[in-house]
Amino acid sequence: MKTARITGSDTQYPIGKIICLARNYVEHIRELGNDTPEQPVLFMKPSTSVIGSGDCIVIPSYSTECHHEVELALLMGRGGKAIPEGEALEHLAGYGVALDMTLRDVQGELKKKGLPWEIAKGFDTSCPLSEFVPAEAVADPQALRLRLEINGQLRQDGTTDLMIHPVRRIISHVSSIFTLEPGDVILTGTPAGVGVVRSGDRLQAELVGLATLEVTVG
Repeated sequence: MKTARITGSDTQYPIGKIICLARNYVEHIRELGNDTPEQPVLFMKPSTSVIGSGDCIVIPSYSTECHHEVELALLMGRGGKAIPEGEALEHLAGYGVALDMTLRDVQGELKKKGLPWEIAKGFDTSCPLSEFVPAEAVADPQALRLRLEINGQLRQDGTTDLMIHPVRRIISHVSSIFTLEPGDVILTGTPAGVGVVRSGDRLQAELVGLATLEVTVG
């Protein structure tokens, strides 16, 4: 069973659902040529997709175009259904940084056919995930910075104030569809700058000043 750990403590949560937002930063929508959705676009990854810092991403043999997407990750500490926006942050245990590894070629072909694209998003090792800082360490989740370097070169650098749907609204919306439970993780979308990774690449993701994540590509 995969677990999420709160930094500086012995507290751990068994990871349950991993619910992800697509198209939550305008510039990322533009770089992929997508339409801006009226409502949050959700998809899910299994807990078996999680790896931690120091682990290795394995690109499946059915893809030749794996992309990186750095994201703010939310860890639920309290469950709830239809959580009001005004109470949403009270349900969080912590904040971390994640990578939503995406098989862009596979996703594109499936989207053209109108088919689900979980195999492009939920494969084993597709969700590198850091430890989580306690929620009380973050005064404003819309004032955070995400960075990703590959082989020492900056690839993504964005701030959470650019989100179309802020953290409170995300939690409220997700909980109106799926009952949230302690240990559930929400990935909140990626800023612009996504691109291809290749075997041997070293990825360092950072929720600046709070959490780091380092993985390699096999």
